[in-house]
Amino acid sequence: MATVILIRHGRTAANAGGVLAGWTPGVHLDDRGREQATAVGARLAAVPLSAVVTSPLERTRETADLLLSGRETTTPLHVDDRVGECRYGDWTNQPLTTLAKDPLWKVVQAHPSAAVFPGDDGESLAGMSARAVAAVRDWNARLSAGGQEPTYAVVSHADVIKAITADALGMHLDAFQRLAVDPCAVTVIRYTDLRPFVLCTNDTGRDLSALVAPPDKRRRSRRPSSDAVVGGGAGA
Repeated sequence: MATVILIRHGRTAANAGGVLAGWTPGVHLDDRGREQATAVGARLAAVPLSAVVTSPLERTRETADLLLSGRETTTPLHVDDRVGECRYGDWTNQPLTTLAKDPLWKVVQAHPSAAVFPGDDGESLAGMSARAVAAVRDWNARLSAGGQEPTYAVVSHADVIKAITADALGMHLDAFQRLAVDPCAVTVIRYTDLRPFVLCTNDTGRDLSALVAPPDKRRRSRRPSSDAVVGGGAGA
């Protein structure tokens, strides 16, 4: 049905300084973050993308722009608030060392499905997960219209990517803290009619050329199987 390449934005000064940026405006990639975004663009240069969907925040927009900058053909770029950062409410722009002393921290760590961030604009992690998963399912359907089997990228944030990945793995949201998502790491999920397959997670160096569709026309015309390969198979 669709292959989704989830990419976290590159590093920012807030990341380096241990600050929870959230939806704070004006948080840009630092020099290292720009290097990371350029590198992930190079890794994906050979992969035809049907579209790139990005969070509206500056750090994701900048990552998406660098991802697309070296491409020979134009790739549609879409901004979608649903893959934007979790709204951390009063936790926004606070040092992580300070937040770790808040009683809510233990809930976020051990029982995130019950965590609701304080403040008028605070969001629950469950609410964030629901909107992000719905966004991916929606883009799968949109880009697959007419029988297409698209490969597209979503440039987003760590907790959002962890929530989408947990859903694809059939994990309860309370287990999503077991997943790691580094700056500009790649997570790939292939959605089929029956189930999603998580092809890689938190990848920062793997050759991604295997995501290119094979040239054999007979293979292109065949829909991806929903069956898992018993014994693991030979790989891509």
